[in-house]
Amino acid sequence: MAYSYMTQEGYDKIMAEINELESVQRPEISRQIAEARDKGDLSENAEYDAAKEAQGILEAKIAQLKGLIANARIIDESQVQTDTVQILNKVTIKNLKNNAEMTYTLVSDSESDLKQNKISVNTPIAQGLMGHAVGDVVEIKVPGGVMNFEIVKISL
Repeated sequence: MAYSYMTQEGYDKIMAEINELESVQRPEISRQIAEARDKGDLSENAEYDAAKEAQGILEAKIAQLKGLIANARIIDESQVQTDTVQILNKVTIKNLKNNAEMTYTLVSDSESDLKQNKISVNTPIAQGLMGHAVGDVVEIKVPGGVMNFEIVKISL
């Protein structure tokens, strides 16, 4: 069984989403199904078919999120170190080809969000950085080829 590691914040966010899906969206879809059923013949009722399909999608989403939570392990953020790169670290790296600096926070798959510079620890860049220290130059194979990065800073 594969565990999914996440922060307490990420766990709480998923629990809130499950609550929203179960307490708001599920009753709404049930209402739509009942309303469509009241309109008569179900064999040619597009509203009924659409509502049943939406219900299936919703139930699959709830099951997927509950599965994620069932295998979740909360990371104790007080135990995270910054001597080498690991999950929950904020890492500043410099592309040695163009000297551009980027800062990413390494998080679990379920918490990744590129808009907030949070990348999954399972991405090629994160995998290449894991276990290295400030000053290390790492060679990372990305879809576009091989890139060299220097680790400039590791923080929480």
